[in-house]
Amino acid sequence: MTRQKSFKTRVRTRMTKTGESYTTARRQLLEKSGPSATATDPATPATTPDPTPTMPAPAASPAASPATSPGFTASMGAPAPPGATDSALEAAAVRAQQLPEEAVRERTGRPADEWFALLDAWGAAVRTHTEIAHRLVEVHQVDGWWAQSITVAYEQSRGLRAPGQKADGSFSIGATKTVAVPVERLFAAFDDSALRRQWLPDATVRVRTSTAPKSFRADWAEDGTRIVVAFVPKGEAKAQVAVEHTRLPDGEAGARMKAYWRERLAELKRLLES
Repeated sequence: MTRQKSFKTRVRTRMTKTGESYTTARRQLLEKSGPSATATDPATPATTPDPTPTMPAPAASPAASPATSPGFTASMGAPAPPGATDSALEAAAVRAQQLPEEAVRERTGRPADEWFALLDAWGAAVRTHTEIAHRLVEVHQVDGWWAQSITVAYEQSRGLRAPGQKADGSFSIGATKTVAVPVERLFAAFDDSALRRQWLPDATVRVRTSTAPKSFRADWAEDGTRIVVAFVPKGEAKAQVAVEHTRLPDGEAGARMKAYWRERLAELKRLLES
């Protein structure tokens, strides 16, 4: 445990000096350390060929949310839409967090622990997130969203990624709320600066894009992070908002902002429904 902690400290020191992601910095240190790296980093397996033949293509992934924003579908735990980029798929997988065992087996032909064993045998613990996900897609023909989900779960299980952490080392959190008002009214609560101040009084946001009544993107001026907000009507007088707060520096900041958004969205609901 002491050796592992020491190695992680070396990784983070390199990240600070080079600006590399955790995964890249870790891989560079392992490559420099050579065979002795396995003694320093217990998570590193021996790199051996993957003996498993190519899997037949899995069944189609579950139906995506009707929302068009990847941020919304991820916050709701649904797969990103077909044709989404690798980064959007990864973001969806990160925010989904949980890897449902039965669904994994049904959609990919194997349970998660078997996928983890295959990845260990291939040497995935010293590979990048992209390399692992592409391996699952190209060699094992796993659907893109499920490949991202398995990769995220694998990285978390091997201590390569904390819950909510993205491949670049930053963190992302999400919060949702259903409010009994038309979707246009809910959208205006974000887009109208005067109305926004009533329930978000201490925040300074710089709007990047605003598409009524579907999405709202802004920089969080306090710390340079970013919010992505999506809106979905649930009827004529009910709508759902999903907030994704990205580029957070660590898990502590993620937990703090998740609690913050839960509180603020509760206040938004109270304000609009009163």
